Amino acid sequence: MERRNFLKMAPLAGIAGMVAPSKALAATGNTGANNIAATLSDREYQYKLLQKIAGPVVENMSKGTLKKNMPKEKGPGYGLALEKVTYLEAFARCISGLAPWLALPEDNTAEGKVRKQMKEQVLQGIVNAVDPKSPDYLNFRVEGQPLVDAAYLCQTFMRAPDTFWKPLDNKTKANVITELKELRRIRPAYNNWLLFAGMVEAFLLSINEDFEPLRTMVATQKMKEWYAGDGFYSDGPQFSLDYYNGYVIHPMLTDMLRVLSDNKQGAKADYDQAMKRMQRFAELQERMIAPDGTYPALGRSMTYRTAAFQPLVQLALMHQLPEGMEPAQVRCAMSAIMKRIFEQEGTFDKNGWLQLGICGHQPEVADVYTSTGSLYICTNGFLALGLPAEDPYWSAPAAEWTAQKVWSGKPVKKDYHVTY
Repeated sequence: MERRNFLKMAPLAGIAGMVAPSKALAATGNTGANNIAATLSDREYQYKLLQKIAGPVVENMSKGTLKKNMPKEKGPGYGLALEKVTYLEAFARCISGLAPWLALPEDNTAEGKVRKQMKEQVLQGIVNAVDPKSPDYLNFRVEGQPLVDAAYLCQTFMRAPDTFWKPLDNKTKANVITELKELRRIRPAYNNWLLFAGMVEAFLLSINEDFEPLRTMVATQKMKEWYAGDGFYSDGPQFSLDYYNGYVIHPMLTDMLRVLSDNKQGAKADYDQAMKRMQRFAELQERMIAPDGTYPALGRSMTYRTAAFQPLVQLALMHQLPEGMEPAQVRCAMSAIMKRIFEQEGTFDKNGWLQLGICGHQPEVADVYTSTGSLYICTNGFLALGLPAEDPYWSAPAAEWTAQKVWSGKPVKKDYHVTY
């Protein structure tokens, strides 16, 4: 396996002459992580880390070698058809988080050159994914799991249509559409899976293809019924305390409702309400990030790592953070989380692939549906890289997040529940 490109950039240690770390990050207490990235700015640290995470997936996919080279680690009691699902999981989840960053305008900076290369790899990977003649032709037609990960592919196109949909040749577009419509054979589970079906149809609507409005209507109505209050949705009729509001529900619900509203197939009021609820959820998420960059390890799918904070960074990307929340405090908090997770020995294997775990290699915490491919949803914690370097999210001075202020005796904003 050729690892030249993505392993060349993998180490984050020993890079000198960059911007000094923020005081906020230095206060995390994670000495090893701070030493590793002590000379990197938050932006440079995050984009190089994202490159390290995504590199093996997009490079291999572009060469038609993902199935050949990707490890196939699986959780205890794994119950899916591994070979039929793990590769689409890896590619689609990975690029859904990459999309905003790779959609930035091209430039001649070191970062810009990385983006250009990875964008080309992703585009070729999409071609391969739906080409029956490719060694990396991905499965959309057998098992139920492809509905989940096709939704992440659609989210990629919806987040960056000018970068990843419009440039595709007509044959590839037709292949994608064919595969997506084949998914209508799948009856979604009575939980967050309704949103996966809705996302696929919303994307088809956005490109003026025939879509099934019943699937988007059911997803919309059920999420309204399953709203538990104070920014939390129940994942199905029964509430579970986990991070599925972050992994799936808030980002996909708002993305779907935006497309429906823009195309006169849904009420703008539904979208506006969902956005307010996501803002409340993000407000609570930011408060859950401890002073040292840790957060509660609870619920299903904890191996999805930074994807738990997708609503927070998606709102930052949209310039829609909750009132009173400074972009810089989110940036610093997210960098602290990333250092805690991705600098822990065992998070990556010796060839740069992610391994099962939360912080390091902890296969015992993986679920019965989790394999190597599942882990690449973590790129969705990097959405704010879609903001240009000059945006205040990146350019403003370091700022403490709420827990740092609380536990150092500084003034903080009161917290109240909401009723919308």
